[in-house]
Amino acid sequence: MSFQEIKIVPIGYVENQFDSPTSGSTIRETESQLVIKPEFVEGLDGIEAGQEIVVLFYFHLAAPKGYNLRQHSRGDRSRPERGVFALRSPYRPNHIGVTRVEVLSIEGNTLTVTGLDAINQTPVLDIKKVW
Repeated sequence: MSFQEIKIVPIGYVENQFDSPTSGSTIRETESQLVIKPEFVEGLDGIEAGQEIVVLFYFHLAAPKGYNLRQHSRGDRSRPERGVFALRSPYRPNHIGVTRVEVLSIEGNTLTVTGLDAINQTPVLDIKKVW
């Protein structure tokens, strides 16, 4: 089977107070904004405060550093190595992250959410409503 190159265009980006990787639990407890590009705002129709959505994003700071298929969880060498697909590591073949979040509010092209574990300026690739 032959695979074609895939082109992905970010639909927006993350705004929050974290400019460098931080504990996932610390980031998830903080409000973040998903700022959606104007040409994609119409796609938010049907998403409301109080709902859960899944956010797919690109680990933009991890991409230049590459990856290993076996890693220590959170880089902690006291933990056993596991396969990258069993971890939430940003150092993976496609550097794609996914997190389930709660929508607190929507104002124009900005969704305020909690539960997101992506840092400031992270490209948002897609949003999907949880059914």
